[in-house]
This record gives sequence, C-alpha cells and structure tokens, in this order.
Amino acid sequence: MTEDITPIRQQYLDIKRQYPDSILFFRLGDFYETFDADAEITSRELDIVLTSRNVAKGMRIPMAGIPYHAVENYLGRLIARGYHVAICEQVGDQPNKGLFPRQVVRVVTPGTVIEPGLLNSNTNNYLATVYPAENRTGIAYVDITTGEFAATELAAGGGEEVNTVVRAELVRLAPAEILWPENIALPEGIPGHITPWPGWHFEPGRCQEALFDLFHTTTLDGFGLRGQGLAVRAAGAIIQYLKDTQPDALKLLVGLHTYQLSDFMVLDAATRRNLELTETLRDGQVQGSLLGVLDQTVTPMGKRTIRQWVSKPLLDIPEISRRLSGVGCLLDNGMLRAELRAQLRPLADLERLTNRVLSGHALPRDLVAMRATLRGLPGLLNLFTAPIELLQPTLQHIDRCSAALEHLEQAIANDPPATLQTIGVIRDGYSAELDGVIQASQHARTWIANLEAVERERTGIKTLKVGYNKVFGYYIEISQSNAPNAPSEYIRKQTLVNAERFITPEMKEYETLVLNAEDRIREIENRLFQEVCAAIGADGRKLLETARALGELDTLAALAEAAAAGGYTRPAVSADDILEIHDGRHPVVELTLKGERYVPNEAVFEPGEIVRIITGPNMSGKSTFLRQVALIVLMAQMGSFVPAASAHIGLVDRIFTRIGAQDEIHAGQSTFMVEMIETANILHHATRRSLLVLDEIGRGTSTYDGLSIAWAVVEFIHNHPRLRAHTLFATHYHELTQLSSLLPGVRNYNVAVSESEGKVVFLHKIVPGGADRSYGIHVAQLAGIPQPVIQRAGEILHQLEASSGHATTLDGHSAQQLALFPETNPLLEEIQALDLNAISPIEALNKLYEWQRKYLDQKK
Repeated sequence: MTEDITPIRQQYLDIKRQYPDSILFFRLGDFYETFDADAEITSRELDIVLTSRNVAKGMRIPMAGIPYHAVENYLGRLIARGYHVAICEQVGDQPNKGLFPRQVVRVVTPGTVIEPGLLNSNTNNYLATVYPAENRTGIAYVDITTGEFAATELAAGGGEEVNTVVRAELVRLAPAEILWPENIALPEGIPGHITPWPGWHFEPGRCQEALFDLFHTTTLDGFGLRGQGLAVRAAGAIIQYLKDTQPDALKLLVGLHTYQLSDFMVLDAATRRNLELTETLRDGQVQGSLLGVLDQTVTPMGKRTIRQWVSKPLLDIPEISRRLSGVGCLLDNGMLRAELRAQLRPLADLERLTNRVLSGHALPRDLVAMRATLRGLPGLLNLFTAPIELLQPTLQHIDRCSAALEHLEQAIANDPPATLQTIGVIRDGYSAELDGVIQASQHARTWIANLEAVERERTGIKTLKVGYNKVFGYYIEISQSNAPNAPSEYIRKQTLVNAERFITPEMKEYETLVLNAEDRIREIENRLFQEVCAAIGADGRKLLETARALGELDTLAALAEAAAAGGYTRPAVSADDILEIHDGRHPVVELTLKGERYVPNEAVFEPGEIVRIITGPNMSGKSTFLRQVALIVLMAQMGSFVPAASAHIGLVDRIFTRIGAQDEIHAGQSTFMVEMIETANILHHATRRSLLVLDEIGRGTSTYDGLSIAWAVVEFIHNHPRLRAHTLFATHYHELTQLSSLLPGVRNYNVAVSESEGKVVFLHKIVPGGADRSYGIHVAQLAGIPQPVIQRAGEILHQLEASSGHATTLDGHSAQQLALFPETNPLLEEIQALDLNAISPIEALNKLYEWQRKYLDQKK
C-alpha cells in the first residue's frame, strides 16, 4: 500500500480482505459500487458499463456501480449465476475524520436469499450441509424464509453410497445451496450449487457450542441428537455459516427437528426422475408431472406443503389415514370446499411474512399483507362452526392471532408508503407523541401549501409558482418576463433559462419547521414500526403454526379438488403384504388424451405372486402401466385419493424404478453401465416391502447377454429371502415367459393386440399370458420407416424365426429379387458380416436407415 491511496480506498480494501470469495457491494451514496476484479465480473455478468476511479496519484482502478434502489434485480442475476455477494452499508449518521463507517451487514448466497422478488413462493429455499465420514453421513438443512430446520444421519458414506442414499435425499430436498467441507473430496453426482466451507467449521466441539448458543441449552438430547455426532456437525456448521452471512436469520430458528429415512418412503434420484414427480423428463417443467396434476392449491403455503407431500410419502398408517380422511371430508362437502378455497385464495404468504418480521426485514406493506391475511382468518374459521371431526387435527392449529391483528389495525396506516424513508406509515391516533409533532407542523404545511395562491394575488403575477427540490428547498419561481415585477423582499436564489427563482426569510422559517418536523416524524415512525414488529414477533410461534396449518388445509382441499376432477377414490392402506388396484389409470397421461378414452388396467397381485413378467410391443402402453402402478402406490401413501375404481395398498417402504438412462450418459458412462449400476442399487437395497418397476433390463447389451442378465435378475428377486418384493418386469425377451413354469411366484402378462387385414391395433389392455410376437416391424411402420425397408425387414424376420435355434444364414435370393442389393453390391457383404446376436434394436434400425440412404444414392 502506498501513502497516496485515499482513505475510502483503504477502507474498501480492509473490508474486501475479510470477504475474498464474495463480490463486495460497497455503498457510496445512492449506488453500490464494485471495484477491481469484482467490477469486471459485475460488468460482464450484468452487462453494465465498466468505468474507472482515481484512488491515488496516477492510479486508477476498474469500477462498476448499480443504483441501490434497483439492487434486488441485479443481485438476483448474480446469485443465479452462483456468485456470493457481500452487502456493505454505511453505518452511523456522522462521519469519523471525514469518512463514514461501513460494514458488511450480510452476505447473500443462493441458500440465504430473503428478498421476495428473488424467491419462488411455490418451493422452499433450502440451505443444506453434508458431512460424510466413514460409513455414515450427516445432513442438515434450513429454510431461513420459513424457519424450518432439520437434521439427520444416514447410513452412507463414501463411494457409491454417497451417490445413492445421500444424493437421493439431496434430490428430494432440492437445496438452493449445499455446504461441503473443503477438506473432503466431493463425489460425483451431488446436485445443486456447492459452496466449499473450511473443514474447521465442522469440528465437533465448535458445532456443538454453536447449537448450545443458538438454543440456550446445555444438551442436545432434547432435539433427538444423542449419538448422532455427524448430524450435530452438519447442523452446527450451518449455524456458523448463517452467523457469518445472515446473522438476523438465527432469530427465526426456534427449534431443530431430527428425522430418519425410515420415517417416510425413500425414493432414489432415478425413481423421482422416472416417475416425473415434480418435473417432467422432457423439459423439467411442473406441468406434465404428478405435482402439476395434484397441485390445485391457492396459497403459497399450500404450494410448498403439497410439494413436500409428493416428495415424501409416509410410512405411518395413522397419519396417512388422517390425511385421507381430511381429503374425503372436503371431497364429500363440495360447497364447503368451494367456500374454503375462496377464503384461502386472498391470503398472503403468512409464513414468510412472519419470518421477515422476526428477522427485522419487514417493510410497511408486508405488515399490510399480514393484516389482510389475519383479517381473513375469522371468516375462514366460521366455515367450521359445526364441528368437523375429520379436519380438527388441522383446524386446531389455526389461531386467530387477535393480539397481532389488533397491533396492526391500530398502528399501521391503510395505505402506507413502500419504505420507511417516506412518512405516513403509522396511523393517526396511534401515538400521542407522533400526533403532536404532526399537529405542530400542520400550520407550517398549510402556510406553504397556500403560499402560491396568496403570492399570486398579492403580486398580480399569474406565472408565479412555489416549488421544492433537495438542493434549494422551497422556492418561488417567476418567468423571466415577469421577474422585474418581483417584490423587493424576494431574494434572488437561482437564474434559469426562462425563469428566476426566489426565496423569502418567512418562507425559509416555515420550511425549517416543515423539514425538521419530517425528520422527527420519520424518526418516530421508524421507532414505532420496530416496536410493532417486536410485538408481532412475540406471537411468532403462533403465527408460524397458523401459517403451516393453513398450508395443510389448502393441500387437503387441493387433493379433494383433484379427486373430484379426476374421479379418484379413497385407497385402503394397511400393513398387509398386498397390492390390489382395480381399473387403475395414469393420473397425468389420462389428462393428455384428446377425445380418447383412457383404458384402465388391473394390477392385482394374487397370494404368492411376486414377479409379473409383462411382454408386448413398444407404444402399446407397457411403460405407462408400470408408472401408473408406482404413482398410485405413492399417491396413496402421501395421503391422496387415487385414479382407480378401488385400491388396497400394503405399505411400501421404497419404490425402485429402472427406466431409461438419460442423465448419466454425458458423464461418460454407457447406457448399459448406467442400467447395471441402477439395477445393482435396487438388488442391494430393496426389501420384501418394496415395489420394483423394471423396464427392459438387459437391453443395452447383446441379445444373449441381456437375456441372461434379465433372467438372473428375475430369479434373484424371486428367490432371495430378503427380496421377494412385488415386481413389475417389462421386457422384449419373450424367453422370460418360461420362468412362470419354473418359479411359482412368476406370472406372465402381455399387452393385448388386435390384428385385422394386416394392420395392428394396440388395445392398451394388460391381460394374462405371454405375448407371442413383438410387432416391432409394425411399430417401425407406424413410425414412418419407408415401405421397402419394412418389406425387407419382414422377410429377414421370417428367415430368423424359421432358423430359431440354429446358426442363421440369410437368404440373399429374396434380396436380389427386390433389386435392393445386387450380388456385387458391398451392402450384401455388410449383411453377411453382420452379427445379429450382438446387435441391439436401435443399432438395427440405424443400419436399415444407412442401407436405405445408400440405395437411394445409388438410384440417383
């Protein structure tokens, strides 16, 4: 550092040194300025002008600034790109040696955002911490906008376990930011924005002390953390991170909930993706997912709640029954449901509003929204004047919050300004002190308000105007043509192109009264506003409990609405080893059919049935059937009615699916490797109470290899004493139908097909028995494969079927008759060299396409 560096530059460097990994927004007047490398990043990412500033003799540095009143938009764009931003504000009213003190008031990261405009009201904004060690992993997560704080310890750690159990839990949570100890290698497949966090923050003593300080306790046993050292380390680290980045958020954390994966149905990442629970495979949108069908909620609290229910199906039969009873009650009472939804619709996000009040970030209009919401609670509760026992578990947590509403009614003006910088926040009559200051200044305000009319009449100058600006205060403006007629007591203050501005001693006296009064009013209103927030905060627990109960009530009503629209029925859920679905339908697919009737299907596992082998062509509905069974089970255990004539679901601890391999191909793994990894995970972790949905196991390798693997997988599921789980196994390998005569728990089903005049119609009906044909060529025809290719494929298929069980030699004579492949054509040599046993269906189609192109090129 040179002695020529300006004091404000030195102040900036001292603060920046404390936040080297964050972009520092340094408040200067009405702008947040960034300097040096931060300025270059800000200019590039936000597309704003990069300028420079002189900080010493002959020394200029890059600079980029944004207006403080527009910071939210720019901040959101930087956070979305993964940057952390430290907000440095001017503190105090008086400079010290010509320089205002400044300090970082918070660091904004993806998981610590509180600005309403940067948050999705439909989802939680979780900050998560992961601490893997040996064979277990600690996970903690917090949403500082709702006060939710939870921790767990998973039986996972290192290698593939982290990529399965831990990854599945992080996929469920979908955190905006994940803290990871920087001294531990990050495994592949961890989703989301990763923030490395120094390892010393995870030291056991430091983490335990952080939790003690937060909750003012001397033991953590009351939170269920006894013996869960890794969960303590994860939870303690997250508290330290919040203390450094968003210290006000710690006021919101009044409790810590511990949970176990055994508390609810575990769904791995592949299953969540394949079943399209909260977003579609195609474009990642909610519309087209299960959540998109069920989410008929009308409040932000309800939207977050129903997403949690979809993501976390229950294993507690009494709780499942309680939810189903609530849905059934609102389904049976259509008028009550409509009135309830009408009462819920205007309600604001009481949960996040409460937390903004508790954290000290509330604005006047936040309190207006809270007041309007609390005003609506009596009308909502009056809908249930007659006791409705089935809804009482939810209704009993809704409080009218009369004390908080009374404070808001008495204190806050009907239409206050957006911020506390403008007066008019506090209602007249609330504070004698405030009213006194306002009344004392009222005469001065009236005098100034009437000044223009009085002076026009006194001077006879019709163009005379009274104005105000921050530089000169109040002034009298007269046009240049009338300026010579100004009274002698007018004092010229400013000359403009077309006018002259004047002041008078009397005007300045009244101006002083008004401006001093405004400052005093603003000071009093700020103090009163904080007192009102503190009074409301005293009811914080009650308000949050009410907000969460409203979210649950909204969710029950939404599920009832979806059930009414879709013709859903209440499932029976029990601890029995049973799976019976009569006339089941896919909740999403049935809504996409335009003018067509959805064909329902049975999924009734008879006693002793373990594996159901389902054969049939592509496009016939096998995959839809597989998914619909899994979704009906999941819907039943989340507490929803289901799209079926009736259903009896024996409690399922996990649903596993093996369908497709979209996500991991880019990571360098082959389709077949992904398929085998997911299959291995299923075979290692499934239990007798699991539901397995397997589609085309073994298709990623040669025919004989794939058939052998598929056969062995079915045998393993059927015979292993730990498994014997209900399994739906769709396949193109017709040879697997032989297993039904070898294994007593295997049954064959196929998709019914109707053939007429050489045309095939898929009936989308799953019926007993194995398919005798694959109809792959018919599917190719439906897909638009050229007719010569279809015709030739039929001939090749006939030869292959005729030589089943022998080394196959294709008859080249028919090829010559078609004049597609002359005897001397190299294409014939390619066919002769082709190993049909080692080629997959997609490779065969590619070959056919290649041959057709070559043939057409030859004809030109």
